Amino acid sequence: MTMYRTQRSSAVMTALVLSLALCSAVAFATSAPADGNNTKLSETQPRETQLSKIITGEHRSESHVARNTSRHPIETLNFFELQPDMTVVEIWPGGAGWYTEILAPYLKPQGKFYAAHFSSHSSVKFFRTSLDKFQTKISAHPLHYEAMTITALDIPKETTLAPPGSVDRVLTFRNVHNWLKYEENGLEVFQAMYNALKPGGILGVVEHRAPADYTLKEMQQSGYTSEAFTIALAEKAGFELLDKSEINANTKDSKNHPKGVWTLPPTLRLKDKEREKYLAIGESDRMTLKFVKPR
Repeated sequence: MTMYRTQRSSAVMTALVLSLALCSAVAFATSAPADGNNTKLSETQPRETQLSKIITGEHRSESHVARNTSRHPIETLNFFELQPDMTVVEIWPGGAGWYTEILAPYLKPQGKFYAAHFSSHSSVKFFRTSLDKFQTKISAHPLHYEAMTITALDIPKETTLAPPGSVDRVLTFRNVHNWLKYEENGLEVFQAMYNALKPGGILGVVEHRAPADYTLKEMQQSGYTSEAFTIALAEKAGFELLDKSEINANTKDSKNHPKGVWTLPPTLRLKDKEREKYLAIGESDRMTLKFVKPR
């Protein structure tokens, strides 16, 4: 009887060991990435494939597609942790809507997209003209843009970018310098973005980067804004800095140009004067900052 119990115990133990080993092997095979990288790879591959198709889509002009190499949209949006089922606001997309061409079709199937543009009631003719150009653009491509919503950002009159506390991401590209003329040098804009976001929501900022010692006047005139100044504005509005990236850095940019940042492409304000020189520099040196609205 004792021998039988011992044999049976041994058999049970052996079966248990084999079962645990099998479970471990299955778990490893299921979770381990095929290429040896971290497990996030399998999550990002479909998103990047989708974005790759959009950034080279037929709805984009050749000149806009050509700027992908300077503006790094896939890397930038991944840094901002964008997902296709999110509610997103883009601030002041301009007449051309370069990032709108990417964000609107990407978010259309599962998410919600707001373009917070200039106000149609603005007293500034440039703003009204830019909005008209943008609306004409999106009307011409309903397949890509029909689901998006246009709101207005006109400090201090119109500051509701989306329903308060409803947004996962607010994104702004090369705009901070435009807000330095407003009261408290753009603080109201950062407060409007803060109000739109959910707690835990992320603000993504790409902006022409000024030297650290630039004065406010130099920033206003040049179109470049310093990192410290931008971070201070965001923090004053209630944001916390999460991370920085050098995705959009350009060490060739001296920031010392006759017509400020607009000397460089794509504006090329000097037109043919030293054109090749500025084309060789490329687009500006830009900071890429990620902030969070605290929970």
